[in-house]
Amino acid sequence: MPVGAHVTLEQPQAAAGSSYKAVLRVGHTCAGATSTTAITVRLPAGFAGAKPVPKAGWITTVQRAALAQPYESHGRRVTEDVITVSWQAASPAAALSGDFYDEFIVRGQLSESPGILWFKVLQTCDVGASDWAQVPASGSSVKGLPMPAAPLEIMPGGHGGHNH
Repeated sequence: MPVGAHVTLEQPQAAAGSSYKAVLRVGHTCAGATSTTAITVRLPAGFAGAKPVPKAGWITTVQRAALAQPYESHGRRVTEDVITVSWQAASPAAALSGDFYDEFIVRGQLSESPGILWFKVLQTCDVGASDWAQVPASGSSVKGLPMPAAPLEIMPGGHGGHNH
């Protein structure tokens, strides 16, 4: 597998407490496939209030679940949140051909805690699937991992606010 042959984040660093637009870049299909037919992102804890950007020709869905750690947003207590976002090609013609590159976008609010958030992405293709979900035992280097999740480094010094 060529170096860089995985789903990555356009901006791999962001300030703690900031609004973040996760742009997941898909530049290839699964091994032996001709097109990507679905992308499912398992959102990390610490990425709150997720709102996906819809894509023409794709069906966008979200899965919500109860939170182990509720949080406050705009003066209300949030006890459940989006945990996965999926985009599925509405037809074979809408699928992402292996000859092309595309981006799948979801916006959310980052936690105030510095550290690494891992965006785990299941890429489903016309033949097979690739689960980009491996994380290192320690640290943030994905070197040597054949199916790495996309890391986002949360940097200290956020402004604590967010933009809409």
